[in-house]
Amino acid sequence: MKQSAEPLSGFTVLEMTTALQGLGAGLYLRDMGADVIKVEPPLGDSARYHRGINNGTPPESQVPGFVAVNRGKKSICIDIHSPAGREVISRLLEKSDVFLSNYRSRFLASMQLDYPSIAAQYPHIVYAQVNGFGHKGPDKDKAMLDGVAQARGGLASVSGVAGQTPMPPGAAIADMAGAMQLALGTMTGLLARERHGIGQKVETSSLGAQLWLQMWELQHYMITGVAVKPSGSHIDNIKGPYGVYDTNDGGCFTFAHAMDEESWDALCIFAEMFELIGHSDWNTPGKRLGSSGQGAEPEWVRSIMQRGFGSKSTQQWNDFMYSQPGLIMERVRSHEDVVKDVQNVENEYIVPMNMPAIGDSHVVGNLVHLSETPGSVKGSCPELGADTSAVMQQLGFSAQQIKQVEDAATSIREQQFAALFEAEIGQDA
Repeated sequence: MKQSAEPLSGFTVLEMTTALQGLGAGLYLRDMGADVIKVEPPLGDSARYHRGINNGTPPESQVPGFVAVNRGKKSICIDIHSPAGREVISRLLEKSDVFLSNYRSRFLASMQLDYPSIAAQYPHIVYAQVNGFGHKGPDKDKAMLDGVAQARGGLASVSGVAGQTPMPPGAAIADMAGAMQLALGTMTGLLARERHGIGQKVETSSLGAQLWLQMWELQHYMITGVAVKPSGSHIDNIKGPYGVYDTNDGGCFTFAHAMDEESWDALCIFAEMFELIGHSDWNTPGKRLGSSGQGAEPEWVRSIMQRGFGSKSTQQWNDFMYSQPGLIMERVRSHEDVVKDVQNVENEYIVPMNMPAIGDSHVVGNLVHLSETPGSVKGSCPELGADTSAVMQQLGFSAQQIKQVEDAATSIREQQFAALFEAEIGQDA
């Protein structure tokens, strides 16, 4: 039986965000059924214009970073500095359940969009705000991008190889972790409102999300006074064979654990690591995970493991892995592999989507599945201001008022683009 209602059906989210952190939270709410209205300035969200590397798609196509976190939303394009724009925001707030933003607090306050101002007029609102470094303290208004949050939160200090410059992890995990925490906080605020009848302010930050991601490692330091170190392809806090190893044809496997002696012995025989069979330092699951906290010569066992993995091909290891359910290990997969992985397809972690100017492609789907009121992927991203007229009509604005707002945004956009073009010409001269 098809379920008609989604978890957040009937809820409206007024989203004023940019970059990834706030947008990702809005995406989750949209997938769960909320009507997410994205308010953009005349030039549009700056994320619309970063094409990324080796992007051979048509110039008019939407860019990957924007598509990733804006699918299914509505876009209205207004000048919120004008009286007409302010009136649009005011009417939107009257009907919205959530105000979602990662704009700086000083800017929001200057526009009377800070929490005290909104709560005074719209006490039902769940006011959800995320920033870089938290909403208190000397750096509450400091600018943030993903890498600096990783640096401030200590994650960079344990990434890479000891004695070398730290390595970024290869994904915007600070931004997206902040987005996840904001989505969780917003849902908690909505539940509290439904139970207790009050709106409230929900705050989180990218910095805080970094600490959450490192809860085990930070707790280790806070109890022992000893910080974990970067250990390259291994985990410093696991003094055992846990790590990433190369095969003889350019592949890699992450080996995590052998849960029983049979699988450990089978591994050692397959890879001709006979010196590890029955070795007193590694002959129990706890010892192999370094549960004592000491670990007996982990560098030695890791060197043996690398020799063993390097003696076989990727396919040989893949076949062996599936023959041994007691081994926790996995082939390191490329993005090409991930998109085609049947596990991701079957779980709808990767779902197909047709995109304007691009055609058939895929997006990362909704990862939280509910059995009775499931969410769903809602479709492609809106063009800039595509829903301005329809949303304003629903809010009771006249055709003349709608035209005034749209014309004003278009005029400002044309002026800004012209100024950017002249600046680029001046640099080339």
